[in-house]
Amino acid sequence: MVTLLDTLKTGDTPRPRHPEKAHKPDQETLKKPDWIRVRASSSPVFAQTREIVRENNLVTVCEEAGCPNIGECWSKKHATMMIMGDTCTRACAFCNVRTGKPEALDSDEPENVANAVATLGLKHVVITSVDRDDLDDGGAQHIADTIYAIRAASPNTTTEVLTPDFLRKDGALEIVVEAKPDVFNHNLETVPGKYLTVRPGARYFHSLRLLDRVKELDPTMFTKSGIMVGFGETRNEVLQLMDDLRIANVDFLTIGQYLQPTKKHHKIDRFVTPDEFKSFETAAYSKGFLLVSSSPLTRSSYHADEDFSRLRQARIAQIANA
Repeated sequence: MVTLLDTLKTGDTPRPRHPEKAHKPDQETLKKPDWIRVRASSSPVFAQTREIVRENNLVTVCEEAGCPNIGECWSKKHATMMIMGDTCTRACAFCNVRTGKPEALDSDEPENVANAVATLGLKHVVITSVDRDDLDDGGAQHIADTIYAIRAASPNTTTEVLTPDFLRKDGALEIVVEAKPDVFNHNLETVPGKYLTVRPGARYFHSLRLLDRVKELDPTMFTKSGIMVGFGETRNEVLQLMDDLRIANVDFLTIGQYLQPTKKHHKIDRFVTPDEFKSFETAAYSKGFLLVSSSPLTRSSYHADEDFSRLRQARIAQIANA
């Protein structure tokens, strides 16, 4: 079920979570099929994870983006930290993260994230962020500082970053790659023909070049990207996107179903069936990806720890067979 329009409360005054969408006409909503439905969690571990997040004053993409997998993941003490605040400078048509003018960076945040990672005992952690076009480096140094803090607090924890595109932020990407995350993820989100309506603040070929540049800077670093389907893209467009990512030497592809957060967000064109997701997975493996996760509920950080182990094993096998 989607809401009409999410609101936030500042003092006694409610205001739209997405002011740029407030006056847009309501979009048609589709009833979810059985394969999309998930149950809320009553696990005590879920509550424990939530308490650790609150105690460290952290923001999670699990909550902010309304991820359908939050019950399962938090019940396993898996939480994806979203750094640099809860307000994004972009206004993508699919995203439920609040938009507007962000506050200043919290200099304590890298240490707070590292403390939470240590307390949760994570073997693998995913760090994502809002877009911060207001910052000279797009927040690259803050991301790097968070990686360094996690490594100091939990030397055995592997790190995965899901970064913004750093559009017009020269040198920003190099700062993050120099911090040596184990996985560098940047999502294309959709096929190029949908960018103007789905991701208007971004540029498809810039995002592709970003991923390609990571491999130029560090050929050993795993790269990852993801898309959502259900915007009205064709199968051939998805297959072409796979080819584009392979040209950029991307290792890991995720494909999931777009779910409409509110009636003001981009409408769902259709629900892609599990069989179609399986077909995408088969096609992606045939194109040379080391790892593919393709299912209706797949999200960038879903099962990220298990997937990282599989990714390393896939590279070992690839080298052995070369």
